[in-house]
Amino acid sequence: MDLGIQGKSALVCGASKGLGYGCALALVREGVHVLIVARGADALQAAERQLKAAAAHGAQVRAIAADITTEAGRAAVFGVQRDFDIVVTNAGGPPPGDFRDWDRDAWIKAVDANMLTPIELIKATVDAMAERGFGRIVNITSSSVKAPIDVLGLSNGARSGLTGFVAGVARSSLAARGVTINNLLPGAFATDRLNATLAATAAKTGRDADALREARQQAIPAGRFGNAEEFGAICAFLCSTQAAYITGQNLLADGGAYPGTY
Repeated sequence: MDLGIQGKSALVCGASKGLGYGCALALVREGVHVLIVARGADALQAAERQLKAAAAHGAQVRAIAADITTEAGRAAVFGVQRDFDIVVTNAGGPPPGDFRDWDRDAWIKAVDANMLTPIELIKATVDAMAERGFGRIVNITSSSVKAPIDVLGLSNGARSGLTGFVAGVARSSLAARGVTINNLLPGAFATDRLNATLAATAAKTGRDADALREARQQAIPAGRFGNAEEFGAICAFLCSTQAAYITGQNLLADGGAYPGTY
């Protein structure tokens, strides 16, 4: 399927590895010009080389090492390019742990990274998208928005706040001007984040991390963890011309693990 986005430009955050990289990979394969952002310069440069090798239809790949969760980081990104047709927001989730150990600073940091940063990126780009008549924003959040995870309380709270905000703005006048805003909710994907969560759960419960990993996979109807490439394919579809009638939605990609009907 031709997704109709060849030649479009995209900003992909947290794209040096994991799910962000998977999204950038899917987009460059569709011929989208991509600016990737992450904090770690070495991993980012490696990702840039890999994406350039995978790019199709003349897609260009640029990279900037910056912390997108800070004003300075966002200023650096928008100093390179201001207008994007596609924005994929993504920031490393806050650390797992026990809510009794989190002070106000921990909560503010989580909200800053996982709620306010996506909002700032949306605010900076949607009006120009609307003027051009095309825009796609995909926020990578978490399955914990629908099914909270005990040790991820900081993430549960901050990402739920973003979800509520998006529910309103996606249904504003932007919807009739070709701009869609959706949230993509990953369940258990084989990433560093999953490893950290399993380690935190093992530390809290005293159980073996490998045993927890096996039990987690067995609890997923698909019988496995997801991979970044298939996640990226979902993201690319949400950015497509075919997905123009999908906005304000929370798309869960979890191998069937969520047990609810709605």
